[in-house]
Amino acid sequence: MWFRNLQVFRLRPGWDANVVRLDESLQKYPLQPCGSQEMESRGWIPPRDGDALVRVVGGQWLMAMGVEARLLPTAVVKQETETRVQTLAEKQGYKPGRATVKEMREQVLSELMPRAFIRSRRTWVWVDPVGGWLGIDASSPARAEEVLECLRLAIDDFPLLLLRTERSPMSAMADWLAGEAPAGFTVDEDCELRSTSEEKATVRYAHHPLDGNEIKEHLTAGKLPTRLALTFNDRVSFVLTDKLELKRLDFLDTVREELGNEDDAEALFDSEFALMTGELSRLLPALVEVLGGTMKPEAKT
Repeated sequence: MWFRNLQVFRLRPGWDANVVRLDESLQKYPLQPCGSQEMESRGWIPPRDGDALVRVVGGQWLMAMGVEARLLPTAVVKQETETRVQTLAEKQGYKPGRATVKEMREQVLSELMPRAFIRSRRTWVWVDPVGGWLGIDASSPARAEEVLECLRLAIDDFPLLLLRTERSPMSAMADWLAGEAPAGFTVDEDCELRSTSEEKATVRYAHHPLDGNEIKEHLTAGKLPTRLALTFNDRVSFVLTDKLELKRLDFLDTVREELGNEDDAEALFDSEFALMTGELSRLLPALVEVLGGTMKPEAKT
């Protein structure tokens, strides 16, 4: 198992990291089947079937939040409501009022929801209790917030801090494009530049060399990088965003070749998790360092 994205947080120093208590807390909010009148249900699920809710591999913790969501397009509800409104209007000779239309829409929703398909998804959560990291395999802050809400339900005062660095990623990425990447990092061939003017003009490069005058001209004209593809130590490639997100994570062949030949699915799962977290535990401190270190004081989420 390999994360594809990473929303990064810090654990508050001094937190009493107890995996047994954490598992017990998560057990209070397991994923429940989506009810007939529920659009969505969230809760904690075992990372592996029959597993505890917190799986421990080499001192690293893995959790999983599950979601069941009903697939009921708004357009379907709207169309059925409009059909019923039209039928009622023809029957009584005038259009029904807003209150009646609202009641009819709620009735349509109530009737269609039990018949809607249910889609399941899972979001991985990694906890490094020693290094003090929490990473969520989510493509957006909104998806990460779903996980944080579930954590807050399970633990009243989960010791989470926002990750803020002294240098903004946007400023640092601009310097790297104008000059060279910091030690340990290389600039790859994807980036996004956005103007600071009201028009927000945006230029995107994919599989394009970024060391030419063209990029520097955009920087001089006032465009700043919002995304930049990087590789760390020739082992992990990713796209850094201006929000300090890591997207399109890819653990390169030099990492994957260390897996060996695991025939057992569970052993392979653990080996991949151990390798991945080992790389992330080296990448994140290095990234924070080249961004000027952690900003103090940090703010709670």
